[in-house]
Amino acid sequence: MTTTKTLALACLLAFAAPTFAQQTVSAEEQAMLEEEARLEAEEAALDDTPRLDPNAPDPAPAFPELRPVLEDFGGREGLDRLMDTFMAGLLTDERMGPFFANSDQERVKRQLAEQFCAILGGGCEYSGRDMKSSHAGLGIDRADFNRLVEVLQVAMNEHKVPFRAQNNLLAKLAPMHREIVTE
Repeated sequence: MTTTKTLALACLLAFAAPTFAQQTVSAEEQAMLEEEARLEAEEAALDDTPRLDPNAPDPAPAFPELRPVLEDFGGREGLDRLMDTFMAGLLTDERMGPFFANSDQERVKRQLAEQFCAILGGGCEYSGRDMKSSHAGLGIDRADFNRLVEVLQVAMNEHKVPFRAQNNLLAKLAPMHREIVTE
């Protein structure tokens, strides 16, 4: 084979190799790669978005007097376990599932645990955005908000969080409906 033919064949293989490699990736692997890219883009967009609107209410105001209530939840570790149950409930719920199916569920669980821990006087720092910015454009109505609370109550009951402790937390979360409900 001549040098020219060898070079032409090498160039053809070099251009065809990426196409061939893409064809060997299964549809499932391709979907996973696309989802990873989407999540990375979403995370990058969040990094560019101001974390807190200076005009929005604090999404995680600390109530040090509620520190004993945090212990009723099992501390920060208990909140982390609660969020696993809560997210599972949200995903299986007919009404709530669509809101969370394509979200970064690990991030949502982490930020909810941080938020609850901060509110309950645990000294945790909330790393999420304000409620209005976080929920803008999602089309959340009052029934959606109420259903989320119901799913949270089921999760808290599963974790045997005392009713009094549940009410203390829910009383602090309830006013957030003003920033979350958009419809």
